[in-house]
This record gives sequence, structure tokens and C-alpha cells, in this order.
Amino acid sequence: MLASASVLAQAETSVMLTGTIGSRAILIVNGGAPKTVAVGETFQGVKLVALQAEQATVESGGKRIALRMDTPASIGGGGPSGGGNRIVLPADSRGHFMSQGTINGRTVNFMLDTGATTVAMSAADATRIGLDYSKGTPVRVSTANGVTAGYRLRLNSVRVGDVEVYDVDAIVSEQSMPFILLGNSFINRFSMRRDADQMVLEKRF
Repeated sequence: MLASASVLAQAETSVMLTGTIGSRAILIVNGGAPKTVAVGETFQGVKLVALQAEQATVESGGKRIALRMDTPASIGGGGPSGGGNRIVLPADSRGHFMSQGTINGRTVNFMLDTGATTVAMSAADATRIGLDYSKGTPVRVSTANGVTAGYRLRLNSVRVGDVEVYDVDAIVSEQSMPFILLGNSFINRFSMRRDADQMVLEKRF
């Protein structure tokens, strides 16, 4: 596994729940190898507090969060510097690269999508994070389900882990979407390589 994944831990710890075995959770911490952890045990600074079906509660750095199956989350950390240069995304059980992050400081769930021209989200997600997308430029958006109405706008900031970029193109679609797509208007700021079951993005500018 990548030793460089520890770079993420300078600001916060990335944790993903990938499965359960009885009363034990299978966790991936900072993109490392999966580890089976019992309730009350601590692994790489992450303590498993509680475990339910498809969900675990973990604690790190004095903070607690609930993990959903195959959905990465960030916890703990030393503050919102956003000055990092490297993002390490582990693949989930379906081979998708998921990450929790922020748009304009509001928490969202991203899915990396090299086929998306821009960061793309549903109108429902845009409303939830306080984007007034109606002030954007009306566009027609081609999706797997056909053509739908949308709006093009620019996001003040997009952050994944401790890496933050600014002034990012986005499209808001009136169709529902399960995740916010982390498309090429964000990805193009990075060099990208696949390393086993991880995607590594290093900031270019």
C-alpha cells in the first residue's frame, strides 16, 4: 500500500467501513489495508464506538462520526488548512472511487467521474448546500436517461481531504443523482494515476 497515504492524515483521517463480521467492523484507514476491529478497539487512532447493520460509529481526535457502508468519511484533524497537494481515494466494493468533501464549506459525498466534464450535482443537492443555481447559465444536460435542463455556475471552493481548489465549473441538473460527480473541472487541476485499488491525485496548480 502507498506510504504516501499518510499525507492525508496531517489534517484529518480518512475512514471507510467495508464490511462486518459478527460484532466486528472491517475498516480501511487512510487508504491502508482492511482491518477487522471490535467495538472498543482502536486502530491507527480510530476507535470503533458502536456497530449496527450497515453502519458504524467511530471516534478520532475527539470527534465522532457515523460511517455508512462503502462511503469514505474524514474525521479528526488539525484544522481546515486546505493546503495539501495529494488525494488518495480507495476503491469501494463496486470499484468506484468515493470521498466525502466540501463545496463552499458544506459537506457532500463525491464520486470520481472522469467522464463528467464538470463537477455535477442534482438540484436537490445544490439546494441542500445553499447554492442559488437559478442565477447560473441555463444549459441542456445529456445524461444516461436523456437530455434534461440544467444550470452552469462556478463554485467558490471544492475540497477533498486537506486539498482545496477554487473557482471550479459545475453543472446543476434537475434530474436526481445519488452522488455529486467529481468531474474534470476539478480533476484537471491534478495529475492522476491508478495504484492497485487506489486513485492518487497530485495537485498541478
